[in-house]
Amino acid sequence: MNWLTDFFGNPENWTGPGGIPMRLLEHLEYSVLALVLAVLIAIPLGLLIGHTGKGGVIVVISANLARALPTLGMLVLFVLLLGTASILPVIIPLVLLSIPPILVNTFEGIRGVDPELRDAAYGMGLRGGQVLGRVLVPVALPLILLGLRLSAIQVVATTTVAAYVGLGGLGRFVIDGFATKEYASVVGGSVLIVLFALVVQLAFTLVQRVSVSPGVSQRIR
Repeated sequence: MNWLTDFFGNPENWTGPGGIPMRLLEHLEYSVLALVLAVLIAIPLGLLIGHTGKGGVIVVISANLARALPTLGMLVLFVLLLGTASILPVIIPLVLLSIPPILVNTFEGIRGVDPELRDAAYGMGLRGGQVLGRVLVPVALPLILLGLRLSAIQVVATTTVAAYVGLGGLGRFVIDGFATKEYASVVGGSVLIVLFALVVQLAFTLVQRVSVSPGVSQRIR
């Protein structure tokens, strides 16, 4: 039995609220919203801590939490607390999962800039905020983008668990397929999630090529 043909060749899987386009949009909505919220929290915090050198313990705790937080457990907890009337039970765990890689890489990127380059910027008369924006961030950008890419891929993969509590996304094909023993749906949904993650990977690779200065790219090779 060709499960991929059965899944992608079935017209019913392409229409209606449970079709591939709608599930993809739901998955995209959860992922983008969680990543944007994580960026708004983690990047300013990482820049501040990295530039001032104060609060490094927050980064250490964040990195350890990233390894310890059970995403499915948090999802179930927030569903019990908030219900499923909104997407908050999904977004909150995803944001908590997304923050550590962005925060750690932003901090490490800023702290890893050559001190002589930092001193030279101050010697040219630049102030703290100008040094950060004009010198430190451009040099640290590859690491910052790496943190964003890791978080984005992680979010795309983990958003699948939203289906466990009756919410949408591509995970519905996997969860519902297992429940009804429709393995074509399981395989098709899994392929869609993998393809989504690969597209995200490619998108961030292109963003890095466009946004990172060639001089900085040469230095990190």
